[in-house]
Amino acid sequence: MRDFRDAKAMAQTLRETLNARSVSLTVGESLELIAKILGFPDWNVLAERIKAAGQDTRARVAEPAPDAANGAAATEIEIPPDILDRYAGTYRFNNAVFTVRRDGNSLSAHLSGQGSVSYRPISETEFTGENVDIKLRFVPGPDNTPSALVLRQHGNDHTMPRIDAAEAQELERAIKDRMNRRSASPGTEAALRRLVEDLATGRPDYSAMSAGLAEATRQQLPTLQRGLAEMGPITSIKFLGVGAQGQDVYSVWHEGGASHWHIALEADGTIGSAFVTPGP
Repeated sequence: MRDFRDAKAMAQTLRETLNARSVSLTVGESLELIAKILGFPDWNVLAERIKAAGQDTRARVAEPAPDAANGAAATEIEIPPDILDRYAGTYRFNNAVFTVRRDGNSLSAHLSGQGSVSYRPISETEFTGENVDIKLRFVPGPDNTPSALVLRQHGNDHTMPRIDAAEAQELERAIKDRMNRRSASPGTEAALRRLVEDLATGRPDYSAMSAGLAEATRQQLPTLQRGLAEMGPITSIKFLGVGAQGQDVYSVWHEGGASHWHIALEADGTIGSAFVTPGP
C-alpha cells in the first residue's frame, strides 16, 4: 500500500479515475482531498511532512557508512559491464512487468505504465534509485544470472521473479487487452469486499495478503480503520476498469461516502497489492 510520501501519485490516480467518469478535478483540489484522507488538515501541512521525510532520507543516503574491515567511508562502486548486462531483463511484479536496462555504468528500470528511474550501484548486487526512496537487490541464480529482484520501498520488500521476454510480452498484452475490454480479474471484487470490511473492524486477515502488503497494512492500519469506520458499512461495489499495472479499479460505496481501490491478486489468490484513494 502507498503512504503519505506517494501523495502526488495518489492525487494523479484520483484525477485520472474521475476524469474517466467525466468528473473534473483540478490538481489543487485532488491534492487537498488526498491530504484529508491521509489525516492531514490541508495540502500545505502534508507537503511539509513529505519534504521533511525526503530530507531525512537524503541525509541517510549521503551519510558515509563505515567499512566493516577498516572503518573507511563506503563510496559508490563501479560494476563491470558484463554483470550489469546480466541484471538487465524483465521481472514480474504481480500482474505487471518490471523492466531493467543497462544505462552506461548503472541501470534504469520502469514498471508497466510508469516512467524510467535511474539506479546507481552501492554494492555488486544492490542499487539505489536517483531521487526516489527505492532500492533494488538482485538475487543470483546458479549461473550468476539473477533468479529474482527484490524492490524495497518505504521499508517494504517486494520480490519479483525473473521472467523471459515472451512471458513479459504476454503480461503486457494481457493488461492492454483487459484495459480495452474493461474486464475484471476473477475474485478481485470478493477479495476487496473482505479486505475493506476487515480493515474497518481493525482485524485484517494478513494471511490473505502478500508479505509486502501485510507489512504496509500493519503500518497504516490505524489510519485505514479510522477512515473506513467513519464511512460506515458497504452499500455497493462498482468495477471501473483496469489500471496500468493490471490492477482492477473499483468504487466502494459506503453509507457515509465512497473510496476508490486498486487491487491485484497473486496466482494463489492472495492479495498482491492494494491501495485506496478518496471517492467523490
